[in-house]
Amino acid sequence: MNTALERGLSILELLTSHPEGMPLGLIANEFEIPKSACHRLLQDLAARGYVRQSPPKGDYVMTTKVASLGLSFLSGSGIVDIAHPLIERLADLSGELVRLSVVDTDRLTWVAKAEGGRKGFRYDPDMGMDARLSCTSSGHAWLLTLTDERAVELVSRQGFGMPKDYGPKAPTTVKALLGFLHAARVRGYAMIDEVFAPGMSAVAAPVQRPGRAATGVISIAGPRLRLTTARIQSLAPALIAATQELAATSSASGLFSKPPLGKA
Repeated sequence: MNTALERGLSILELLTSHPEGMPLGLIANEFEIPKSACHRLLQDLAARGYVRQSPPKGDYVMTTKVASLGLSFLSGSGIVDIAHPLIERLADLSGELVRLSVVDTDRLTWVAKAEGGRKGFRYDPDMGMDARLSCTSSGHAWLLTLTDERAVELVSRQGFGMPKDYGPKAPTTVKALLGFLHAARVRGYAMIDEVFAPGMSAVAAPVQRPGRAATGVISIAGPRLRLTTARIQSLAPALIAATQELAATSSASGLFSKPPLGKA
């Protein structure tokens, strides 16, 4: 990291994974910079409203300003407005959590959700987070639209993460990942069982026009006792229909525009 901007952005990225906050010393150690320089960066970020100090220890905590900026962008773009009735319909049909994620160059970010009417335990990752490409149904649904080489490149860049943080069947090698992706390409959609989290399953399909790059993903996730393989297979046609409708609608509106495959 050579510039103050790079360091400031890296600090924000670090704090997103530590919602409880971090002391100055640990932040400085993380980036191997002097405490004085780190303190100046944090003070600049605090002055702009991106971080604050949390009493009583004075740890630095990220504020909601970055999330607010993202939500403002999505609201202005109209993406969520177009997708809302589609994911609501899937949530009503499945009774589970339905999420929309969008592709942004080499990232896949959850941006909207709808929950089914069932009571009880809810599987609900925070919106605005990047999907872990190696072990989420959303990640697999996007990767299945890419070549093996490009998929491996993206996962290698993001990393497989720590096995303890995910489900017992999460892939930890390129060979295992490609096994998931090859099976998903044959089906036309991704499905996982205790891969992202213990006791959870999910299914996802890409939002993609024929001959074009995928622009997003719609997924359905829930406890594996409810979202069984048979249940996933019964929901798959409705899920794929929703992704096709979103691809067509967003294309007509000018949103989610992507170049033809091979011309990016």
